[in-house]
Amino acid sequence: MTGTALDDHPARLVAADWAAHLARDRRRSVHTVRAYVAAAHRLIGFLGRHRAGAIGKAGLADVAQAELRAYLAERRQDGLANASAARELSALRGFLAFAGDGAPRMAGPRVKKGIPRPIAPDDAIGLAEDLDETASLPWIGARDFAVLLLLYGAGLRIGEALGLTAAALPLGETLVVTGKRAKTRVVPLIAPVRDAVQAYVDLCPYPLSRDLPLFRGARGGGLSADVIRRSVRGARVRLGLNDRTTPHALRHSFATHLLGRGADLRSLQELLGHASLSSTQVYTGVDAAHLLDIYRNAHPRA
Repeated sequence: MTGTALDDHPARLVAADWAAHLARDRRRSVHTVRAYVAAAHRLIGFLGRHRAGAIGKAGLADVAQAELRAYLAERRQDGLANASAARELSALRGFLAFAGDGAPRMAGPRVKKGIPRPIAPDDAIGLAEDLDETASLPWIGARDFAVLLLLYGAGLRIGEALGLTAAALPLGETLVVTGKRAKTRVVPLIAPVRDAVQAYVDLCPYPLSRDLPLFRGARGGGLSADVIRRSVRGARVRLGLNDRTTPHALRHSFATHLLGRGADLRSLQELLGHASLSSTQVYTGVDAAHLLDIYRNAHPRA
């Protein structure tokens, strides 16, 4: 196109609007917004080169599956790993859905399955953010994000999180949780978990009475654990995560990461609500296996 630099794509204005939407309506972190919008700009630049012309909003509405595949192939040549490519594809699906009718259907890159291991912190947060971004309504996205942060950030079981009532509000620095056999325990709540729950409360369209469930389904009843499990299954496919990435795996990761940072077993037992120490000791094996993996992959004589 004579007189037009291919960097001057009108579609970059759409990416700017999407960035504002992610930050304002989806409450995504600055880091996430930056990463997602960078992916959008990379796609726009690729389409400009591929089509030899400036890309506007209309050009985003007719992106073909073959073009997305070619884009990912180019990114892979730059050294992008399968898991990162899957997450980038998920971000681009969100961008194209925002810009028009959505992305063409295509499977994400296959990710090699390894032995069960804790979910990496970035993947745990990425999983929660993916549920937030792909939800049908902003309040549902905020709800799912808050539930997963309670599992990963406070070590709750899915049933414990969904068993909370609005009597827990307003949240403080600790939360009383009723676990198995009606046993109660006190767990600390870090600020990101409290903020996530409050963001959901602010958006929830249903009145949150003290004696009713805190987390609501789309029709106003109590939220089902199966809804969260299905959403997590979809997110792990989009992000290329192992099929053992489940809501309960977030609780396992909470425990393993605390143990790796020096938490003692007795304190961990109390946080998890285990009746016996033997139930908690399984995490020493998980952590040792993870360290052995690191050793085998890194030591020159392994």
